[in-house]
Amino acid sequence: MQTIVYEGIKKTAESTTIINDFLVVEAPLEINVNGNPFTVVMRTPGDDLELVRGLLYSEDIYRGIENLVLTVLENSVTNFTRINATIPKDKLGKGYLNKRSLLSVSSCGICGKQSLDDFERPNTKLANQPKINLDRLSELFSTMRLHQHTFSLTGGSHAAILFSDKYEFLTLKEDIGRHNAVDKCVGELLNSNKLKSAAFMLVSGRVSYEIITKAFLAKISTIVAVSACSSLAVDYAKEFGICLIGFSRDNNATVYSNPSGCIESTLKNLK
Repeated sequence: MQTIVYEGIKKTAESTTIINDFLVVEAPLEINVNGNPFTVVMRTPGDDLELVRGLLYSEDIYRGIENLVLTVLENSVTNFTRINATIPKDKLGKGYLNKRSLLSVSSCGICGKQSLDDFERPNTKLANQPKINLDRLSELFSTMRLHQHTFSLTGGSHAAILFSDKYEFLTLKEDIGRHNAVDKCVGELLNSNKLKSAAFMLVSGRVSYEIITKAFLAKISTIVAVSACSSLAVDYAKEFGICLIGFSRDNNATVYSNPSGCIESTLKNLK
């Protein structure tokens, strides 16, 4: 269940009325690894198995190509869910050895980190990546809006959408957390063995550090956001070879890093 109806009192300039309003659901998901608690993620229920797969990939818990054995241990009417991931010990990544606090809230994908040592920066860049046509951004965001069913009801969910280098729609996921939406997309494409086809990621909100890192690990070379980009996001995008574009709306956009990731002719008319 991704939405739930609550009663509210709506005040306008003309009247005050009792309304039934759709709200996006936020509920805990406990992720266990080999029977041991790993983290609790605050998320919007739905695509939980994809979320777990994507999160364990981005946290370097499991980077294997084989699909994980994921077991739903509990799924109550209160939307509390517990999922166990069974991973052979020799397949566990070094991220599993890092300490992580138990709770990761929906607004922050890195809140489980406990020290600056956890912010490891790979000494490599994405290379030979496809170039995006900036003149097609409005079209791509129109496709995003078409698939944002939870947002259309609640106005409270974030979305991430992935396209191939041929602008083919691959997947879109929604969640109350920006980073959760990305993990769900990555997890789905991992499970369907299509992640290598992902070239361009569009997100409905702002971009901060964790979105850049997740895209880099998934080898997605271009990120386009409706809203702003943080300073650390731009720094990391430059370092990782990611073309980062913000404020993409009303036929305008701002390229913050690696403009070589854009088709050069489409940069000329960029506002």
